[in-house]
Amino acid sequence: MKKSLIKKEYDKKLKLIKRYNQKYYSDNISEITDSEYDSLKNEILILEKKHKFLQNKDSPSIAVGYKPSKIFKKAQHRVPMLSLSNAFSEDDILNFEKKILNFLSQNNNSNISYTAEPKIDGISASLTYKNGKLITGLSRGDGKEGEDITSNLKTINDIPKIILSKDFPKEIDIRGEVFIQNSDFENIKEKFANPRNAASGSLRQKDPKDTQKIPLKFIAYTFGFEKGLNLNSQFEYLNKLSEWGFKTNPLNRLISGIKNLIKNYDEVEKKRADLDFDIDGIVYKINDFALQKRLGSVANAPRWAIAHKFSSNKAISIILDIEIQIGRTGALTPVAKIKPINIGGVLVSNATLHNEDEINRKDIRIGDTVTVERAGDVIPHILSVDIKKRPKISSKFIFPDKCPSCGSKTIKEFNETTKKKDAVRRCSSEGFNCEKISIEKLKHFVSKEAFNIDGFGKKIVENFWKLNLIKFPQDIFKLDYKKIENLDGWGNLSVKNLKYSIDEKKNISLEKFIYSLGIRHIGLENAKLISKYFGSFSKFKSLSNNNQYQELLNIDGIGETQVNSIKNFFSNKMNLKVLNELEKTLSINNAIPENKNGLLKDKTFLVTGKLNGISRAEIKSLIEENSGTTVSSVSKKLDYLISGDKPTKRKVENAKELKIKIINQDQFLKMLNKSS
Repeated sequence: MKKSLIKKEYDKKLKLIKRYNQKYYSDNISEITDSEYDSLKNEILILEKKHKFLQNKDSPSIAVGYKPSKIFKKAQHRVPMLSLSNAFSEDDILNFEKKILNFLSQNNNSNISYTAEPKIDGISASLTYKNGKLITGLSRGDGKEGEDITSNLKTINDIPKIILSKDFPKEIDIRGEVFIQNSDFENIKEKFANPRNAASGSLRQKDPKDTQKIPLKFIAYTFGFEKGLNLNSQFEYLNKLSEWGFKTNPLNRLISGIKNLIKNYDEVEKKRADLDFDIDGIVYKINDFALQKRLGSVANAPRWAIAHKFSSNKAISIILDIEIQIGRTGALTPVAKIKPINIGGVLVSNATLHNEDEINRKDIRIGDTVTVERAGDVIPHILSVDIKKRPKISSKFIFPDKCPSCGSKTIKEFNETTKKKDAVRRCSSEGFNCEKISIEKLKHFVSKEAFNIDGFGKKIVENFWKLNLIKFPQDIFKLDYKKIENLDGWGNLSVKNLKYSIDEKKNISLEKFIYSLGIRHIGLENAKLISKYFGSFSKFKSLSNNNQYQELLNIDGIGETQVNSIKNFFSNKMNLKVLNELEKTLSINNAIPENKNGLLKDKTFLVTGKLNGISRAEIKSLIEENSGTTVSSVSKKLDYLISGDKPTKRKVENAKELKIKIINQDQFLKMLNKSS
């Protein structure tokens, strides 16, 4: 790869991490999970290691935190508050110790003692004491300079204001973590996204009285500047902190040997579900202060400490209840209400159980201790059940045979394709006759990908439905604004804004309109295909008169499943009434005719691997703009496989077998007379 492209990729990642740091440290907003942040940071460090010409003052290898907020006075840390290197595997820990032994010129048989301290997910703070009196309290800031939040820190009961112990140092900066217990967060969760944001936001209130209202806790774990600290090890120091009146983590341990560190790591990870505070890993510190001093620091991190992060996507919790949710297609989805647990920086309290078959297969019950998995933006789900921890009094979960919303019979439809009954149980009601289905259909109708009515969110849909202001999609465009103006929380201006937003959306494209109808198996991509095929709303609606549903199979990408869904939609009299009413109110634009004479006419493409400086969405758009077609799998119909970095091996092999031309990003762009 060219230096310019590498630099471009590097700068892009730096810009992202700088933005996330600003949001996290300055604005109290977590835009991504801890695991996603760690992954981005690691990508930057790998690029720097691989390409020595990459250097920047904003690199996470140099920078710590973010510059202090302008709201508070700034103050210098007398000893910098360094960040920690991260470890994600046993190999990382072995490598950490190997580097230490090499630096100290010790052999591999040396038995080093470590403290293992669970890493609380909160806000770092440094407390300066002189002659036993708390003088100032600073936030981490950028590690060198922090915010003076003394008044706010003094409201926390866990922080001693005066320490009279004779062995307390003459002067010392005691450092620790400000956090909120999960049980306390339950009472304030409406105001904050997660416990960490709650702690951060509370510490940065202008008025300390506002901070005092929040049940903040403080756990001490290290020190910065000191004068008169006569101790030889970290574990001694942790014990002294308790004697002086500070709270310390009850799971702190003194451990020798990597195997024992890993054993402790596994034990603590299993206990996470039972803790009343969030931890995202365990910090290992060399216990001996003399060795810590010898080892010193590199860049922005000490050589003698490392954070061993927990698995980013798994955690153990307990099922408190199982609720049945009903979607817009009538599908009954069981959802486990679990004891809140932090997974990858996100507080999770719900996990999908998918369907009745999944519950039966895994024998999931209320009260079970379970492993919960969350990957990226995927909805958390139950991975496994720990049968050994199942309560003695336990009973199987019985799936309802009647809809919890309308009382209609619940059914499992026969799938003609698989020749089996569907795994999903559905409400047999005719759509709008079921309250839950009706509400979910309306939510879908106003959603971002559909009508995208600004200010018409899910809660407003629910509220208006309960007040009988809307029951069907057409009601949205016939709202009684005088009634709305008299409702709590509504005024003349907000009503005017709502009316403007609704009126603005009376003009809509055919593809978005088809998608807004919420037809089962018809997502946005299928809606685009159908709109292109029919061209106009009148031709699409004519399906209800001519019953020529099989002609839909002429559309590449539309199969029997989609055809049956559309057929069922048009066979419902209420749906036809809704269509007729909407037609009277809306201006539904015809589909824009395709450019059939572009540079990629009659050519099909598939992308695999990571592209440089261009997204898959942009590639797809370029292909379609130039009369080409994209497909989702390798077949004889495929003309070109565009291969990026780390392509799917199977796709490349299949393409070679079928003698399909494999091209790179540059070769594709040359076909369009473009360059990367």
